[in-house]
Amino acid sequence: MTKLQLSKLHATGNDFLVRLALEPDAEFLSPELAVALCDRHRGVGADGLITVLPGRDGADCTMELRNADGGPAEMSGNGIRTLAWVAARAGLGTADALIVDTQAGRRTVDLVRNQAGDVTYATVDMGAVTIGETGVVIAVHGTDYRGDVATVGNPHFVCFVDDPATTRVTTHGPIIERNERFPNRTNVEFVRVADSETVEMRVWERGAGETLSCGTGACAAAAVAHSHGFVGRCPHVRVLGGELAVALDETVRLGGPVVHVFDLELELP
Repeated sequence: MTKLQLSKLHATGNDFLVRLALEPDAEFLSPELAVALCDRHRGVGADGLITVLPGRDGADCTMELRNADGGPAEMSGNGIRTLAWVAARAGLGTADALIVDTQAGRRTVDLVRNQAGDVTYATVDMGAVTIGETGVVIAVHGTDYRGDVATVGNPHFVCFVDDPATTRVTTHGPIIERNERFPNRTNVEFVRVADSETVEMRVWERGAGETLSCGTGACAAAAVAHSHGFVGRCPHVRVLGGELAVALDETVRLGGPVVHVFDLELELP
């Protein structure tokens, strides 16, 4: 039997299983095992599985992320904050910062700790948000979704709706995700601007379904809303799992809480 140690954490309700694999002989976890672990009925349950690998060339560690469907993901703004909690507990980085390599590039995470030394809040330099085609209309079952394409190391379609609460996220989200415009599929944000400082959002995540929060999605939504003049450079993004702080500049910074749920050890055949 192989023993597998994991930590479960969430960042505004976006939950991840995080595994340290810093030893050179650490066992590789297959996509099928990621699916099994993330299954909310037959496994532990999570939106994704993160493996913390050794860092190179000045990085403290490397993030490998698989979505709940076992597919790889380039980046997660919430996921990297949960990784920071585990990495900091393992002694990686400094007291107030962590440098992480991801498939979307190198990211710096600023840490806030409590008196016990645990990370409670993290802010990530997410890199630049690139806005692509604008005014895109995608029709789904008689409903037109108008929005903009954006990239935050991973793909997004940000569409504006009258009310995210009543939008058919779970039925129309997967159809938009797989629209022919997006050969690698896309994350879909359903957004309403509440006021000049607040964006409300529900999200259908590529490979995970509807989640309570999406960090890269919050950055994409804020950047698109700002490009239309709807919000300033530092909006708050309300998601089902809480609230995220976004600061837009040459790069975008994403801040939010980190919560450790539990640690567990599994025996795998």
